[in-house]
Amino acid sequence: MLEFFDSHFDAAFAWAFGTLVQPALFELGLMDYWDEAYTGTETLLLGVLEIALLCVLALPLQRLLPAERGQSRTAVWTDFAYTLINRLGLLPLATFALTFPLEGLIERLCHQFGVPRITVDTLSPWLAAHPLAEFLVYLLLFDLLGYWVHRSQHRFHWWWELHAVHHSQRAMTVWTESRNHFLDDLLGALIIALAARLIGTPGSQFIWLVFAGRLIESLAHANVRFGYGPAKRLLVDPLFHRTHHAIGLGHEGAHRGVNFGVMLPWWDMLFRSAVFDRGVVPTGIRDQLAGRDYGGGLLTQQSRAVERLWERLRGHAPAAPGPR
Repeated sequence: MLEFFDSHFDAAFAWAFGTLVQPALFELGLMDYWDEAYTGTETLLLGVLEIALLCVLALPLQRLLPAERGQSRTAVWTDFAYTLINRLGLLPLATFALTFPLEGLIERLCHQFGVPRITVDTLSPWLAAHPLAEFLVYLLLFDLLGYWVHRSQHRFHWWWELHAVHHSQRAMTVWTESRNHFLDDLLGALIIALAARLIGTPGSQFIWLVFAGRLIESLAHANVRFGYGPAKRLLVDPLFHRTHHAIGLGHEGAHRGVNFGVMLPWWDMLFRSAVFDRGVVPTGIRDQLAGRDYGGGLLTQQSRAVERLWERLRGHAPAAPGPR
């Protein structure tokens, strides 16, 4: 199955790059940027595919079975703007460029000090011969890492000031997953990319790991009033994740929030941060009820988060909600 999708995607990519991108680079005298254009084309195609799938899978359900009606169109369109920026290549390309040299550095250091390179494949050669099983192992590893990155976004006050951009959306839709401060997004992506380099994740595997993770996360933000029924403990669903965004739950309590799972609720169940069956609950941050404004437009949200971060670093920001 993985090879089927990979081969068809490779064919589409080869056509787009060979027919459209490479000739354009040549005509414009930009062949020095061949590597960047190659990566950018790949991330662009994945983003287009993901947005198309979300339109087909989620938008009809949001119309038929919405958790909330009468949402602010301005807020939804702002989230869609975030989605276009995030999914069509800007941030993934920056992450790739920053982490690319690490692979060679790791190889040189291992060779210099005579240390064997420890990767998933070296620990279990059997996985290298079974791509689907290897993919599932990587999925578990990166989802566990994603869980702890997400908890850190809530635990560390300075990081929360950036992550609050995501939680300040009170009209959740399938596009809300991409609503993040760019620094928050970049920091999280760098951590994941660095981990991928360290454990030697193959590029073909990493592409589809990112794709699967983003698709499941986006669907978990959908404005629908149902979960996945019996499968709710197997995959993060819209009701489970809506509880994570709930006012009074999303950034409070002993863990400074609940339901941090990215794709799988298993880690929340294991580390006792899971809350099931809360149903459709209002979303947002508690201090919004007291009038705090996190900004309505993309640029305002970005700038106010930097202001909050600066105040936090200076020690002037109000303390984050503590244990109940």
